[in-house]
Amino acid sequence: MSPIPLVSAWTRRRARLCLLVLPVVLSAACAPEPGRSPGPEPVSAGIGEPLPDLTPEEASRFQAGQVHFARRFTPEEGLGPRFNEDACNACHTLPADGGTGETNVTKATRTLPDGRCDLLVPLGGENVRMSVTPALAAAGAGRAPVPEDATHTAVFTIPFLFGLGIVDEVPLETLEALGDPEDGDGDGISGRLGRNGRGEPARFGRKSDHASLADFVEGAFRLEMGLTTPLHPHEGSAGGFPGVGQGTDPTPEPEVTQEVLDAVTDFVRFLAPPSPAVPVEEGRADVEMGRALFESLGCAGCHVPLLRAGPGPVAAISGKAVALHSDLLLHDMGPALEGTCAPGAGTREWRTEPLLGLRYRRAFLHDGRAGRVIDAVLLHGGEAQAARDRFAALDRVTQEKLARFLDTL
Repeated sequence: MSPIPLVSAWTRRRARLCLLVLPVVLSAACAPEPGRSPGPEPVSAGIGEPLPDLTPEEASRFQAGQVHFARRFTPEEGLGPRFNEDACNACHTLPADGGTGETNVTKATRTLPDGRCDLLVPLGGENVRMSVTPALAAAGAGRAPVPEDATHTAVFTIPFLFGLGIVDEVPLETLEALGDPEDGDGDGISGRLGRNGRGEPARFGRKSDHASLADFVEGAFRLEMGLTTPLHPHEGSAGGFPGVGQGTDPTPEPEVTQEVLDAVTDFVRFLAPPSPAVPVEEGRADVEMGRALFESLGCAGCHVPLLRAGPGPVAAISGKAVALHSDLLLHDMGPALEGTCAPGAGTREWRTEPLLGLRYRRAFLHDGRAGRVIDAVLLHGGEAQAARDRFAALDRVTQEKLARFLDTL
């Protein structure tokens, strides 16, 4: 068997072992075993920069994709007629292209009596698009309401796109090794792979409903900008109704070409993970204590520090590690964080949020309800309840040490 999944599985086993260790002996108990490497050094670069060691041809593709990432689409090019923003970097803009933004997304879904998830596409779901083109407005249609049939709604903040090229190449068996759907080891953590609407294993999206980076990018063009694509050439799949009358969207389908989709996918694929912050000398002891707490409290049981790509044709990605701090699996987070459903996820299930780049955020959790990292931890429930309770039992000074570690990510 390839060593790739074994490295990540060992990381999780070590994290679980450290759950039994008291905070007073964290550093010794959670240190790597003698003679065992903690794993490959993760790839990183300046925020918004491309991966190191791209070939000239790959660097050219990154630059070409960045142009389309910043391109403002117009109604004459097929934008809308219902949409949220007119460009990728209208949302993913802070602190650089590929980052987060201030435009949140509202989603609405319905859980059917048999438990299946209805995305409410014929009613304008699953994204509730906040803007309309001038032609649609002139036809008498305004901002789309939340469908009356929705049983759940949720607000989603904008995710970071950094390092996703490596995430896309993490072998499926690595993620399966991290999962424990039946909680066979009895630790209360039962992560499982998400599935998209076609039943394929998925790893992208907060509900883990996109199987690949290309799928994730294509979905953003449709769901956020209302642009039809070669894979989904009908306006209905891009939120074109209700309220789309004749003449409100005359652009021939598909409205965005495969070449543009491929270019933007390449830009995201080649975006490097940001380098971690280096704490000042007098703060390093606190950061290291926080790092040990992250392990001992059980945070690393889901927020797995490193994932590694399998072998592939891009040398800058092949076999490289990313300090994602996520297992990319779905976990039940309890009733306080209940939101929408997805084809392979219930309303309480969320993909483990990557902590890469956390220091650049000012709002936390999927909906941004927490203004501080500490508040976000305290809102964890479900499979994270035990880790949350251990954290809550710490004194405030010790809690701040964990926050200082997280502020270096």
